[in-house]
Amino acid sequence: MEFNVKKLASDAGVFFSRAMQFTEEKLGQAEKTELDAHFENLLARADCTKNWTEKILRQTEVLLQPNPSARVEEFLYEKLDRKVPSRVTNGELLAQYMTEAANDFGPGTPYGKTLIKVGETQRRLGAAEREFIRSASINFLTPLRNFLEGDWRTISKERRILQNRRLDLDACKARVKKAKAAEAKAALWSDEVEKAEHELRLTQTEFDRQAEVTRLLLEGISSTHVNHLRCLHEFVESQTNYYAQCYQFMLDLQKQLGSSKGEIFSGTFVGNAESASPAAATSPPAVAAATLPAVPTIPVVPTIVGVPNTVAEGVLNPNEVKPPASGTRRARVLYDYEAADSTELALLADEMITVYSLPGMDPDWLIGERGNQKGKVPVTYLELLS
Repeated sequence: MEFNVKKLASDAGVFFSRAMQFTEEKLGQAEKTELDAHFENLLARADCTKNWTEKILRQTEVLLQPNPSARVEEFLYEKLDRKVPSRVTNGELLAQYMTEAANDFGPGTPYGKTLIKVGETQRRLGAAEREFIRSASINFLTPLRNFLEGDWRTISKERRILQNRRLDLDACKARVKKAKAAEAKAALWSDEVEKAEHELRLTQTEFDRQAEVTRLLLEGISSTHVNHLRCLHEFVESQTNYYAQCYQFMLDLQKQLGSSKGEIFSGTFVGNAESASPAAATSPPAVAAATLPAVPTIPVVPTIVGVPNTVAEGVLNPNEVKPPASGTRRARVLYDYEAADSTELALLADEMITVYSLPGMDPDWLIGERGNQKGKVPVTYLELLS
């Protein structure tokens, strides 16, 4: 009991001495031991690393999980050291709704079939997103979080100890200075000066030792940068794989829809033709109008007045093709395109061309004209203008 009381009194005395020294330094009434320039640079670099790591960590978490409520829930599970429950991604939820809708509308109908195809692609996108989030969390977020919760806490602790050692050192320097001044006036015995100098030597040794420990930890920030650089490369690689997968999934879906679009629209026209007047049967569908206000796409047209049979049969001779009286549009080329044969028109990104559709053409292609040159061009490489 007596030992504890003495220890508490000693701790209180040390705390009071440090507080006085700190206050007098702030008021300019006490000298302060300054660290060397290299040490100050290490401190500034460490603070900069910590601040930017926190910001990058937080924003990456927002990127991977935009829902703030879900982020809070995951944070609580991590703090409780419990496994975060599996959560359905937005793509997977959309896929579920599309599949259920297709079953209600009829999986054999054109709309139902398309819903199933799009829903399956959305499911694959959702699974790819889940894998990307998992990979980014393990290879990027976890190392950043480990630095902030591990290495940085150790550095902060040692810096606080160093600050206390410096305050003790400067307080001892002040006591030695006062003792020598009092000795000069014969107000103190010489042993008081010796005692103060002994304390100064001890605190100087402790300060130097702590400064060396802190310096070594701060120099370890360079290794932290190297580790974070490796993690950043892995994050970029996983993100690249994710977007490449998404692009391939959508490309496959676009091909599936493109190959079935003519069949779907053809079935729609045939059904209309059986119950509508001839004039109504030849009116262009809404979907085709959204692409080009041209004659509706019909897969097989035996004979078309004013259009060479080679076009109707799917073989294009650019010299025989003539633009329709109406229905031409301007288009901007999105990407370079190399013509596969003489029936196609090579394209350069950002150039402007005139495009139009002809009866019997594949809906994924248009006729493009640039000056005296003309040929088939893929719709996906164009931005159709009003």
